Amino acid sequence: MSRLFYLIGPPGSGKRTVGLELTRLTGAALLDNHIINDPMFAAFGFTGQGDPPAEVWSFTRRLRALLLEAVAAAPAGVSHIFTNYLADLPGEAEMIGKFAALAEQRGATFVPVFLTCPTEELRRRMPLPERRARLKLTDPDTLQAVLDSKGVLPVPEGMLTLDTSRLSPEEAARAIMGHAEALALSSSNPHP
Repeated sequence: MSRLFYLIGPPGSGKRTVGLELTRLTGAALLDNHIINDPMFAAFGFTGQGDPPAEVWSFTRRLRALLLEAVAAAPAGVSHIFTNYLADLPGEAEMIGKFAALAEQRGATFVPVFLTCPTEELRRRMPLPERRARLKLTDPDTLQAVLDSKGVLPVPEGMLTLDTSRLSPEEAARAIMGHAEALALSSSNPHP
């Protein structure tokens, strides 16, 4: 059975890093949020410093919709890993439902996971070279401003939560795999 992993967390929480490890363990296609964001950021000349131009988001929404349409049409046995930062703003939590619906449409096990990390560690990770190469947020003060103004979506009840400051990417990926196996087992053996 295929799986749709949805890794949610603030910038710097290790979503892509854990996703790469999940890809290594499972063969699932990693479709991290920067696959969508980076071409649009580059088109607008955004380099990861400060806030991207507001106009960029209408283009990223259209590209995301096209990508989700492609995933819906993908062969049934293909698993996918998505990553996303969800702010504590109206409408953000709806993204979880959209990915759950996509998983259901594909007959895939939906595996949402919330990655947390203390703010000081997030700030420390911002200037890492691999972030700059992927047009990710790199300034600790901008990160702080984003977290102060937009927050982080509160973890929905029952969602697996992992603190990436305490786990290696491999440990986090293995914990996610164990959770995915338990979810698949429980959905195939429903209790009356």
